[in-house]
Amino acid sequence: MKLAGKVAVVTGAGSGIGEAIAKRLSAEGATVAICDIDEAGGKRVVQEIEEHGSQAEFFRLDVTKEKEVQAIVETVAREYQKIDIMVNNAGVGKAGTVLEQTEEDWDLMMSVNAKGAFLGCKYAVKQMLTQETKGSIVNIASVAGIVGVLNRAGYCASKAAIVGLTKSVASDFAETGIRVNSISPGTIESPWIKKILADHPEPEKTRIQMQKRQPIGRMGTPEEIANLVLFLASDEASFITGSNIIADGGLTVR
Repeated sequence: MKLAGKVAVVTGAGSGIGEAIAKRLSAEGATVAICDIDEAGGKRVVQEIEEHGSQAEFFRLDVTKEKEVQAIVETVAREYQKIDIMVNNAGVGKAGTVLEQTEEDWDLMMSVNAKGAFLGCKYAVKQMLTQETKGSIVNIASVAGIVGVLNRAGYCASKAAIVGLTKSVASDFAETGIRVNSISPGTIESPWIKKILADHPEPEKTRIQMQKRQPIGRMGTPEEIANLVLFLASDEASFITGSNIIADGGLTVR
């Protein structure tokens, strides 16, 4: 039980990678605040965690709203006396080049992805500075923030912002004991990928193409990203801060 007695907040925890992260942290002993705009999904995750004997609580959260982020961080800290782990996972993506994407598309991705991580970091740091044990923040970025992914202009920009934010916050607060890292997943079997395939006229052909992008020959799983979050959140990663760890099946090595 690597996280026994720890308290974690996970945004976007109602499905996909966020759900896997929440379940992995709870399986290692953490009490987890499940935060999502999707109430049905978030409450389902809480129920499934509780069925395995762990403790979780759902909080409806729109990560683009500063007052909501602040209120939930303060509420969790008040209820459980601290926050040891903050995982800023909530994200959204829309396809398109700069010619095709609308201003609304851009604003949505920058608001949910970049601003959401900024607000999560801001209020987690504020709380952690009051604690004897400072804690760990993990931001979920993407390989799209490192390389130029076709047809994903706004998404690439928003995820690159998360990588830069991570390094800045880590630098600013390293001396306090607060650790801040990011993870850049490659193509993961997530609800977003399933939607892309469902909307495509040749889903199976597209799936094969997605799999071949990774030299390892397959897409990743949410659980594989959750395992990495667990490591960064635990004391085993006590000397790691300001890092962006790529988990992409080798997609960026070629």
